[in-house]
Amino acid sequence: MKKLDIRLIRTIRQSKGQFISVAVIVAVALCIYMLFNMCAVNLKNAISNYYDLTNFNDIHVQLVKIPQGAIDALKGIDGIKEVQGRVSIDVPLRVKNADEKVNIRIISLPKDEEKINRLYWLGSHRAQIGNDNVVLLEQFAKARNIKPGDTISPFINGRVHQLTVSGIAASAEFVYLMENEQSLLPAPEKFGVAYVSEEFAQSVSGYQGSYNELLMTVNDPGKIDDIVDSVEKKLDKYGVKRIIKREDQLSNQMLTQEVDGIEKMAKTIPVLFLLVAALIIFIMLSRIVQNDRMGIGVLKALGYGNRSILSHYTKYALAIGILGSIVGIGGGILLSGPMIQVYALYFNIPIMKSEIYYFYMVNAFLLTAIFCMTAGILGARPVLRIMPADSMRPEAPKSGKRIMLEKIDIIWRHLSFSWKMVIRNALRTKGRFAFLVLGLALSYAINTVPLFEAEVFPQMFTVQYGEYQKMDYNIEFNQPLNKRVINEISHLIQASKVEPKLEYPFELKNGWRKKTVSIIGIPRNTSFYKFEDENNREVKLPEKGFFIGEGLAKTLKVNRGDKITIKNFVPGKEDLELKVSGIVKQYLGANAYMDLEAMEELLVDKEMITGVSLASQDDVKEKLKDVKNIGSINSLNDMKNAFLEYMDMMIISTRLYLLFGGLLGFAIIYNSTVISISERSMEFASLRVMGFDKKDVYRLVSKENFLMTGFALLLGVPLGIGMIKGIVNSFSTDMMTFPMMLTPKTFIYAALSTFLFVIIAQLAARKKIYRLNFIDALKSRIS
Repeated sequence: MKKLDIRLIRTIRQSKGQFISVAVIVAVALCIYMLFNMCAVNLKNAISNYYDLTNFNDIHVQLVKIPQGAIDALKGIDGIKEVQGRVSIDVPLRVKNADEKVNIRIISLPKDEEKINRLYWLGSHRAQIGNDNVVLLEQFAKARNIKPGDTISPFINGRVHQLTVSGIAASAEFVYLMENEQSLLPAPEKFGVAYVSEEFAQSVSGYQGSYNELLMTVNDPGKIDDIVDSVEKKLDKYGVKRIIKREDQLSNQMLTQEVDGIEKMAKTIPVLFLLVAALIIFIMLSRIVQNDRMGIGVLKALGYGNRSILSHYTKYALAIGILGSIVGIGGGILLSGPMIQVYALYFNIPIMKSEIYYFYMVNAFLLTAIFCMTAGILGARPVLRIMPADSMRPEAPKSGKRIMLEKIDIIWRHLSFSWKMVIRNALRTKGRFAFLVLGLALSYAINTVPLFEAEVFPQMFTVQYGEYQKMDYNIEFNQPLNKRVINEISHLIQASKVEPKLEYPFELKNGWRKKTVSIIGIPRNTSFYKFEDENNREVKLPEKGFFIGEGLAKTLKVNRGDKITIKNFVPGKEDLELKVSGIVKQYLGANAYMDLEAMEELLVDKEMITGVSLASQDDVKEKLKDVKNIGSINSLNDMKNAFLEYMDMMIISTRLYLLFGGLLGFAIIYNSTVISISERSMEFASLRVMGFDKKDVYRLVSKENFLMTGFALLLGVPLGIGMIKGIVNSFSTDMMTFPMMLTPKTFIYAALSTFLFVIIAQLAARKKIYRLNFIDALKSRIS
């Protein structure tokens, strides 16, 4: 082994605390990099393979009714590869606990094996389906502990049917199981999917010899918009309700958003951590080179050149990177398996597996090498200026002068001696002080992000379903009904208020941008809906025109006063242009809102509604369970329970990110303290001679660190706000809009978290001061 390498090992041993603390930061950065990138790629590959395996549809059409014989004509449309019809209806499911309300979607399977959206059978073979048995979706069966041979009791059109479960299957259509866009979170114990024979579905639903949904695949996905236009024209007479492209399909949309979010985090968080690690390495090496000044002079006198010595110190930085890389990459690979299992709890992809991608391992090593070597070279660069003869003499102390604060006598004379020393030292090394403040500010800013998310999610839910929507129940009908149904419902339950509503899908188009969403028609004097514009002012529904949610407005790039085209799927109704009367806050879901009467006049049939909203203390689900034509009954209480389950995962995630941010703060404070002790040993020894004890010296260093932390918090607040804005802009979609709900609590908790790790770092460095040999420090200086 070369002499310089032996010297390197000795240097690492002497500074092992600093070395390990920075290596941990590098390891965390690369662990996150490997973990998130591998999870994203594994998810994307699993989704793609699963879609190919099951031949997942490219187009999903919901319509009033289409005869079986009309389907063959659709295959003649240019670009259409395959077409498959089916019946799909949502019905209540009778369960043992009468207080528990469960909905199930009945979907028909063709007589022969399905060509599109093939089921992934979990048994050894395809289950037989007749008129008295059913195949259940895996998530629902697991959540309710239903096994083959058990019976379920769906309530269809006024009659309970006893069906035997003949098999369990998974479906690419329901990877992320949600009943509709308003569900917010999956609740597999409350909503499931049952696959039945085509004959049974048609007979019990009134669709004899016909379907209400079509599934299609296309030859060229790049031409899907043109194909959709052709399909719409061909199906116009059959009452098209909605045409959903794969990219807009609910489950696929949630999957895509999740993968996009993981990829964004994989690109940003590791870089922030590596930047802080590089900053610490730069400061560490600068101090090591300064302390080794005499040794470097001796090495040069012995014949070692600048390149060899520079390489020697750069190896120190590279050693940190290598150790951090090995631990971080290994940790990322080990954690990727459990992480995929966590995703499997929410995304049901039977073929999902965790694979190692060596491309990201190489990238991680290269990324670390770039950051660490750059920091190492810059930190060790002062060796080039050291001359052998000059290095034999102690370095001349820097010239001192009065600092700006000393000139403000009214402040300076009220400061204690120790605080004067702290401030002078900070300004004497202001470059390093500024770098450390910046690093600590980044640590604080990182802490604000998970705390913001943990606070904003409950706020989003509370505001959306407590202020903007105030009903107790939302009732959806299987088909449009006359408004007289309101009186019938009012006689069945005790409700303080019942309001009609219309909800139909339409395609909103602004130039080339378009999106199919539901327009909700409600009374202008509604008691259940509250609208706020972007300036937090309450606004009322206009007589003409409509409101649009802010997430949807960003997707379509529309502003208040713009006119957009509404493509109408209702038979006999023409497309028209409507003015956007306002952009309103909507945190969850993507909708537009109109006055009920205006919507009846312009877009749909008069005197018909698709549901009601009501306020009632009754058990509405129990009292209306036998009523025909009720598709679903959603209560805000059920949504709250689902959200509380989700919050458990959010709390775990928040704690993990706080730990990561805290590690940054720990590494910065620990290293700055050790460096300060190392370079000021003579100064501290002099203080001991003057009567300071070890506790006084420790308090002096603590004051410096707390001063640094104070400035870091001041800088960290705008940095944190900037990071939060970046998160809001990056992760907001038309389905979920993050509001900028900034409260003092977020920043106070982030400060407390930062202070906690600063104190831990202080305690870890405490023994360095107590073990410092002050007599040797004075002897070294005198000699």
